[in-house]
Amino acid sequence: MLSPAQMAQAAEDAAYAKATGKPLKSFLLGLTAGGYIALGFVFYVTSQVGAANLAWWGGARVLGGIVFATGLVLVVLTGAELFTSSTLTLTARASGRITWGQLFINWGVVYVANFLGAMTMVFLVFLGGTWHNAKGAWGAVVLNTSLAKLHHDFLEAFTLGVLCNLMVCLAVWAGYSGRTTTDKILAVTMPVALFVSSGFEHSVANMFMLPLGLLIKDSAGADFWSGTGLAKGDFADLTWADFLLHNLAPVTLGNIVGGGVMIGILYWTIFYYIERPGKQLKAAKRRGPR
Repeated sequence: MLSPAQMAQAAEDAAYAKATGKPLKSFLLGLTAGGYIALGFVFYVTSQVGAANLAWWGGARVLGGIVFATGLVLVVLTGAELFTSSTLTLTARASGRITWGQLFINWGVVYVANFLGAMTMVFLVFLGGTWHNAKGAWGAVVLNTSLAKLHHDFLEAFTLGVLCNLMVCLAVWAGYSGRTTTDKILAVTMPVALFVSSGFEHSVANMFMLPLGLLIKDSAGADFWSGTGLAKGDFADLTWADFLLHNLAPVTLGNIVGGGVMIGILYWTIFYYIERPGKQLKAAKRRGPR
């Protein structure tokens, strides 16, 4: 196992490599990350079908969190680029190893790619008819989950985004300590399960869930609504404008603070700024990743 200081160095080196790599590579890896997180949410939805009837509400949520972690495990093991964990590139910026331009270009490329990857899964799941599973109960979970995400005010959505990416980046950071596949899976799974089961907000996951909910709401026929006992009018707040302005925007900002600042900059301060003298700090700006 790597020591905490070695983990901090590994995280910074990984951030440097992402920000200085070819944008096309980041874009393609971002597509896969968006798809993997979407698949994690597919697994989550399946686990929640019928969960409303369980007396042990918390147990169903924990199960959903554990299965959702499949998405981030795939991201970590395949080297995909996920916007929420890419906020850790702030560590390389703090060390002077990358410029603000390199940081924002990387964030922008990965963010757009994650959105496109997630939307690809939205259309595949929709066209595959997965939302009809369990007599429409699968689609009902998507609709109810999507609507609940739009009932947060701006501050709540922002704060839930902070809490979410604090846990996601802790999971990724802890994953640097492992030397085997098993190590990394174990390090990643429980922090992710914590954020999902607690209802924290992840921008890339929401790029899948809410567009799928919108598509179901606008396309479902009378048989779906009658079979699930839901009314289309109850989901009037589920619109593209509400998704983008009242959920995705504040959650994204919160994710940046929770992951980039509260994890990345915090550990950079502890293991880089405090422990290393000024001479080493200046030298580090001129070197590549170790």
